Amino acid sequence: MQAAAIAAMAVHSILFSSPSTSSFPLLFPLSNPNSSISLQSPFHGVSLKTPIARQTLTLTSAAAPKPLTVVAAAKKAVAVLKGTSTVEGVVTLTQEDNGPTTVNVKITGLTPGPHGFHLHEFGDTTNGCISTGPHFNPNGHTHGAPEDEVRHAGDLGNIIANADGVVEATIVDSQIPLTGPNAVVGRAFVVHELADDLGKGGHELSLSTGNAGGRLACGMIIIYMQHV
Repeated sequence: MQAAAIAAMAVHSILFSSPSTSSFPLLFPLSNPNSSISLQSPFHGVSLKTPIARQTLTLTSAAAPKPLTVVAAAKKAVAVLKGTSTVEGVVTLTQEDNGPTTVNVKITGLTPGPHGFHLHEFGDTTNGCISTGPHFNPNGHTHGAPEDEVRHAGDLGNIIANADGVVEATIVDSQIPLTGPNAVVGRAFVVHELADDLGKGGHELSLSTGNAGGRLACGMIIIYMQHV
């Protein structure tokens, strides 16, 4: 009896002694966080079960980032015109959304007066301007004026050179888009020797070329900016 009493007093002293004077680290892993720990004393027959509180970690995800918004910008293209003569120039095209295309033309080296200005089928200039083919004509129409209902899509009428042989003109047209099935990118602009008779001259070439004469300079259209 006296030994049992001494053992009980020893356990009480171990369990309730101040942390500042005594420390007993656990030297074994916890296989089940919901189970209790059984502490065995060196005194036979004495044990203590200590419950372990279960801790739960809650992860809160950050809000998903907002998608990047791309602001639509105008589609733009350019053609550099060159030929065997002194005629040369630059043509820039701009289209907002699905609206008409604005064509800004600057050409030098022309004789003063009107010159036929057309968009041709191909951007091929391997054989000079001859290899650009006929006027761009996806609808199979006869040649006409830009304002005519029946016309080639590439019929852009005449540009007028001043006394110095310089043309600075702006053309707005709805049949030469920069994207879509009838896109003009990869085709070619051609400036001609003579005035275009707009299909009304009665010449045998009036309804095909406007009888605009030889091809002085040409250049393929390439796109250089497009955001969608």
